[in-house]
Amino acid sequence: MLVSTPIGNLGDMGARAIATLRAADLVLCEDTRVTRVLARAFGISARLSALHEHNEERRVPEILRLLGEGRRVALVADAGTPLISDPGFRLVRAAAGAGLPVSAVPGPNAAVMALALSSLPPQPFLFLGFPPGRAGARRAAFARIAALERAGLAATLVWHEAPHRLAATLADLAAAFGEREAAVARELTKRFEEVRRGRLGELAAHYREAAARGEITLVVGPLAAEGQGVSGGGTEARLEALLGGGMSVREAVARVAGESGRPRREVYAQALTIHRRLREGAGRS
Repeated sequence: MLVSTPIGNLGDMGARAIATLRAADLVLCEDTRVTRVLARAFGISARLSALHEHNEERRVPEILRLLGEGRRVALVADAGTPLISDPGFRLVRAAAGAGLPVSAVPGPNAAVMALALSSLPPQPFLFLGFPPGRAGARRAAFARIAALERAGLAATLVWHEAPHRLAATLADLAAAFGEREAAVARELTKRFEEVRRGRLGELAAHYREAAARGEITLVVGPLAAEGQGVSGGGTEARLEALLGGGMSVREAVARVAGESGRPRREVYAQALTIHRRLREGAGRS
């Protein structure tokens, strides 16, 4: 059982998550010291055992054996939803491949919360984990994503980042993607929660002067969301992203016509076709 845990505020721990961990024979966790604090807070007495990137592959056969014997095994991350930038993928894949049941208790997720608070288009979005720590590899990774955008990718981009790399990463993002609208979400659900919105260059300059602390998620708006221009071939993807995200036809047409410089009547006709297609797709689902 994959069990989501709070990303900062213990008040976000759900009743089902507590009951599941209390009933477990074994709780697998990244760091037993971190999970022990949670266990004490909620009266969880199950045995804790470390499962992290350095031992996951080695431990998979042992855990599959326990599951096959009917033992109740739960997996948690230090915070948030397991597997999302955290260990567990190899175990889940192996369990599913062995025909063992895998289920989850949903709960907090920093990437989704940051996206919701960013004021940027919420869908589609692309979560990319942590960018590479080395500057050269990080810039190369951003260049690859920028190339995908030129080929048609239109999505809000989401990363986690460490505080000591934040300013440099924001500067690299600005160099790769231009002056996009973006947001830095920090210490979500905690006492000093902050969501700072602005252009990438502005945010880079701010965090060069004001060192950030805590857990950080970066959200970067999609290509052409900030008046960078949309080619004729790119307006369809842009309209579909805006309309699929809940924006009205009127608002979407106004935005895309302004971004692309195309005649409003052409954009409106295209928007109606896309809106109709989205409604028909929703009706069939």
